[in-house]
Amino acid sequence: MKVPAILDTIERLGNKLPDPILLFVWMCALVLGLSALAATLGFSAVHPVTGEPLQAINLLSTYGLHRMLSDTVNNFVSFAPVGTVLVAIMGIGVAEHSGLLSSVLRATVLKAPPQMLSFAVVLAGVLSSLAGDTGYVILIPLAGLIFHALGRHPLAGIAAAFAGVSGGFSANLLIGPLDALFAGISTEAAALADPSYTVTAAGNYYFIFISTFLIALIGTFITEKIICKRLPAYEGPASTTLEQLSAKEKRGLTAVAIFTLLFIGLLLWALVPESGILRDPKNQSVLSSPFIKGIVTVVALYAALAGILFGKVSGKYQRSGEFVRGMEQHMATMASYLVLMFFAAQFVSYFAWSNLGSIIAVKGAGLLNTFDIHAGALLLVFIVMTSIINLFVGSALAKWALIAPVFVPMFMLSGISPEATQMAYRIGDSSTNIITPLMPYYGVVIAFAQRYDKNLGIGTLIALMLPYSIAFLISWSALLMLWIFFDWPLGPGASIYLP
Repeated sequence: MKVPAILDTIERLGNKLPDPILLFVWMCALVLGLSALAATLGFSAVHPVTGEPLQAINLLSTYGLHRMLSDTVNNFVSFAPVGTVLVAIMGIGVAEHSGLLSSVLRATVLKAPPQMLSFAVVLAGVLSSLAGDTGYVILIPLAGLIFHALGRHPLAGIAAAFAGVSGGFSANLLIGPLDALFAGISTEAAALADPSYTVTAAGNYYFIFISTFLIALIGTFITEKIICKRLPAYEGPASTTLEQLSAKEKRGLTAVAIFTLLFIGLLLWALVPESGILRDPKNQSVLSSPFIKGIVTVVALYAALAGILFGKVSGKYQRSGEFVRGMEQHMATMASYLVLMFFAAQFVSYFAWSNLGSIIAVKGAGLLNTFDIHAGALLLVFIVMTSIINLFVGSALAKWALIAPVFVPMFMLSGISPEATQMAYRIGDSSTNIITPLMPYYGVVIAFAQRYDKNLGIGTLIALMLPYSIAFLISWSALLMLWIFFDWPLGPGASIYLP
């Protein structure tokens, strides 16, 4: 069977799945049933750090009923993607309503080489992990707009951006907060075998630097050679007209450019000095600073202020308060997303309460302990296992915190460094982010894609993203094997093998 035929089959079968909202409702019911069955059968594991038993908890019980009734509202309002997306959407809504985004698109797209568009989108997606989850709520819809403006299928732009943002989550040109968080967990796990061992935030830097270009190139190839050729001609609303900018719009962009320089200068003043007001007040760090933690708020604030300024200078906004319409209009488009997130939040909470996710992760990790194979092959098996576990347990850091204490010391005893184990985990985790509906932002991407195809279902998105996932998993794993073969350092002072 040819590749397009396979993808058509996956799409057809996937689209037979119920509406995403109903799917999460059914999955909530499934978790409740499985929790009762697992508890009855004594499904359990031992926590790798504390040594305490992890028992499956029956949610079809008085305890489960009480917890579901008590925590339903909190599950929803504390679900990370909800607040992040809504805050960002309000700022971006003003920027789009004022005409700023349209003007920026016309000013840049008309001069940009079309053949470099996919590469630029995927690369921007990879780099967006420096700003946390901002790429999901800003770059992905923006990529759809850009492709649409150029007369190309907007779903191809959304797919390329999603591949970079989520599939390339563990690659970057700079060290970011994610690297520091992974390193902290790895150091704690390594202490079980060697209390003096420290994994630094730069432990994977050389590898993730090169990985950035690998993911951008592979993502570009898949977009151009598979996705764009597979998608039919787009028959939705007419694409954004790329007219030349008017004199008022040019003045608006000039004002926004000046404002942007001032905004960046203000941020640098608050971040660069050791006593900067946006640094972490405890240790003066930038990685753990309020700026990094609130990057979505910063971006939303910038977008809103820039949109208001552009609207005033360009003449779009004649009265005060008109920008509020932009916020309201974009918030209105998120209604179906909010309903989806409500049920997704309940499912994630039920899964956590039942301990099923934690036990599955520990059981899968323990399975590898029975194998006696070469380091490269062992890490390959670990990558594949991680990619499969990622289909069921979403949070990258939560999974790593759970299984690192098993694999890091175990692999250290086999002569494999914690940095190598950590990098293998990150490859497997990132590669399948884009094909699991359990990834928290999957509903966000579906909501953005449904702006261009109201009938788009989970199967369509999985079929779109599967070629990226397979290509990333194979090429990224091959790059790690090449690294192992030549025994190149993964980062400053971080080798593949222990002395």
